[in-house]
Amino acid sequence: MNTDTIQLRDADVYPDEQVLKETLGKAYNAYCALLDIFADNEMSYEWRYYKDGNAWLCKVQKKKRTIIWMSAWKGFMKATVYFPERSMENVYSLTVNDVVKESLKEAVAVGKSNACVFKIRNKKMLKDFNTVMQFKMTAK
Repeated sequence: MNTDTIQLRDADVYPDEQVLKETLGKAYNAYCALLDIFADNEMSYEWRYYKDGNAWLCKVQKKKRTIIWMSAWKGFMKATVYFPERSMENVYSLTVNDVVKESLKEAVAVGKSNACVFKIRNKKMLKDFNTVMQFKMTAK
């Protein structure tokens, strides 16, 4: 199966633990570690089927503010953090791996925001992801 194709497209199949294990494979452990990070930061998450995208997405919130959108792909979880254009210089100055910093500079404009996308395949990416997530939680 093409790894560039979003998974979880069947509205009748809720992405429970078994479905996510099958979809994510080795990346499932990183997904579980993400859930721990969310819990440590008193964040809530909810999987919901979105008809406009024809897929299940996971919305992660701190109180009522959406911080992250996640989608499941074959072998990895895609976690996206949106920042307004005015915040991007601050995002670029965060202390993260140079490869991550370059990918942040390639953030795609979506409306008035930039989509900073992380492909989470293993736990190594979580430190930099957490740095960006913490910034999003404190940014105005």
